[in-house]
Amino acid sequence: MNARDQQAALARIRLAAFDVDGVFTDGRFYLSNDGVETKAFSTQDGYGVRRLLEADVAIAVISGRKSRAVEQRMQELGVPFVVLGCGDKIAAFDEITARLQITAAECAYVGDDIPDLPLLEKVGFSIAVQNAVAELHQRCDYVTTASGGFGAVREVCDLLLDARTRANH
Repeated sequence: MNARDQQAALARIRLAAFDVDGVFTDGRFYLSNDGVETKAFSTQDGYGVRRLLEADVAIAVISGRKSRAVEQRMQELGVPFVVLGCGDKIAAFDEITARLQITAAECAYVGDDIPDLPLLEKVGFSIAVQNAVAELHQRCDYVTTASGGFGAVREVCDLLLDARTRANH
């Protein structure tokens, strides 16, 4: 996709959907002896999410894992669509787009591993984080310079906001 087509695709995005582990986080989680799971999130990513929401871009998080830490963080950020413990990311995505009355072409998805591939292939703009598996780097429209958990979400938010600003000028 050339730069002009990329800008046009980004400017059309009405929903940014993200995987969690490896995208919002570095892919690691800590499990205590008591079974308590903790994760680290970037505050800069959080600011990007808030700015994107303020720009009327819907945000969804679709993850195969259930995590109370993720629930709490997404609630703090005001993310309206949070699907955790998801066995079928396509079905979850389709339900969200139906509720928003938008098409897959108006959506971006950010992933880091093979289970994200079907959804990455469905959306209008596919994004792999820097630390994603190599196959995603080869098949996505964009690869972030930042790794998951270290500013990749913020980079995507800024990319989308910049495209919207350019389209309106």
